[in-house]
Amino acid sequence: MTKKILMNQSVAVLCDGNNIERSIHEESGNTSTMINFDTVIPKLLSERGLNRLIYFREGKNISSKLAERLHNQFYGSVVPCHKSADIPLSIKATQLASKVDTIIIMSGDSDYIDLVRHLKSEGVRVEIAAVNKTTSRMLKEEADHFHPITRSDWFAFNAPKRRSPQKGDAKEDAAVAQKKAEMEAEKKTKPAPKVKSE
Repeated sequence: MTKKILMNQSVAVLCDGNNIERSIHEESGNTSTMINFDTVIPKLLSERGLNRLIYFREGKNISSKLAERLHNQFYGSVVPCHKSADIPLSIKATQLASKVDTIIIMSGDSDYIDLVRHLKSEGVRVEIAAVNKTTSRMLKEEADHFHPITRSDWFAFNAPKRRSPQKGDAKEDAAVAQKKAEMEAEKKTKPAPKVKSE
């Protein structure tokens, strides 16, 4: 009789947003492509428990919708970084090392090689998730596992088109403007109310 083995691992996913975005933009040839966290995170977890999801993003121009979505779906957070995400991500990974079994770094940047080595020396399983073509070979070799991010893991965001005015809209706008003009004209032609003097 075969028993199912339940994995009860706690996983932190730390995403270098700028690195992942640049990689998928380069691979897709489209700067409006975005990572689909709804499909990527469950695939990375592979039935393990999510402890944290933190998206590190350089700059101040961070989508509030992305932050809201990550929070609502995964209790995730977005951390704005002054310059590069490397240092804040590395600090957070070091802080989490004693609290999780596995850290998944979503980046292909070779700057994380020393971090991977350090985390592994602390007994943490380290996995890398990134676009294969733009991921450092040495980073893949240092990691315990590599998850390739492929075309099925992103989508092209097309901003909703603005609704063009309908033919009826212009007529309605003209009618409203006409009515306002008539009311203003009527106010001007009415005599002012007389004030009683005592």
